[in-house]
Amino acid sequence: MRPAIAQTATVVIATKNRKEELRRAVASSVVQHGKVDVLVIDDGSTDGTSEMVRAEFPSVRLERRKESRGYIARRNEGAKLAGGQVVFSIDDDAEFSSPDIIQTTLQEFNDPKIIAVAIPFVDVNRSSSVRQEAPSDEGLWLANEYIGTAHAILREAFNSLGGYCASFLHQGEEGDFSIRALDAGYFVRLGRAKPILHYESLKRSAERMNVYGQRNLMLFAWHNVPFPELLIHLPATVLKGGWWGLRHHCLLFRLRGTLEGMRYIFQERYRRKPVTRGCYKLYRYLKKNCPVEGTRLLRPE
Repeated sequence: MRPAIAQTATVVIATKNRKEELRRAVASSVVQHGKVDVLVIDDGSTDGTSEMVRAEFPSVRLERRKESRGYIARRNEGAKLAGGQVVFSIDDDAEFSSPDIIQTTLQEFNDPKIIAVAIPFVDVNRSSSVRQEAPSDEGLWLANEYIGTAHAILREAFNSLGGYCASFLHQGEEGDFSIRALDAGYFVRLGRAKPILHYESLKRSAERMNVYGQRNLMLFAWHNVPFPELLIHLPATVLKGGWWGLRHHCLLFRLRGTLEGMRYIFQERYRRKPVTRGCYKLYRYLKKNCPVEGTRLLRPE
């Protein structure tokens, strides 16, 4: 017997100094069908973001913060403040392409082991390809993780697992949470809704993305990968990061990220809580073979 499907949702948008992009994101959120409320967390903006939200979207709940703590901390905060059973997260430079995306996605929480749905999305400024999309309307398709700008997650389960790890600061938190959720018996499924449109902001810093990208891949390994697999996974992460940097002309940023990762690992050398070896192998299997038809994994005989 299937559990009751969640009926209520909260859209959480963490933002800082992207007033114009945010307007589009909020406008697409407030017209979603069903029982949906919208929560905007202003992470210390100085460009009139809060004033715009109050003036143009009076039905939206606005939480303004004077101190900037980053979107990972604010997404954790949003999950605690949300009233809906399911939290939908989009970046402030994204929008729902259709008013029925939330309604469609809620229907996909139809198994108690599904903690998150990876909603299809398009990186509009890069290509027209749809990512995170289930390959068929039949079956239940699983992924190892989801993208932060296009996902929905069960609020109570997310909070019970401690939310995102604050140590990641910027990007990479989704994979860390997904493997911890998998270790607790939960899965991420690919969605079938119409895509979220992601317009990668021109204000994004390539330096920050590459430094934190490399640093946080190392943090993922240190936090989660069991021994002895860590002896292979962590050095491979360092080497792959260097190779990425060479290919994309950002080697110095990647090297800085490696140094930052090593510094963090030294500081946190006694605070490892790796997942089980079985979970690690399953996570790697899902990553390598995504999408995976998951009926047998969710409902073993």
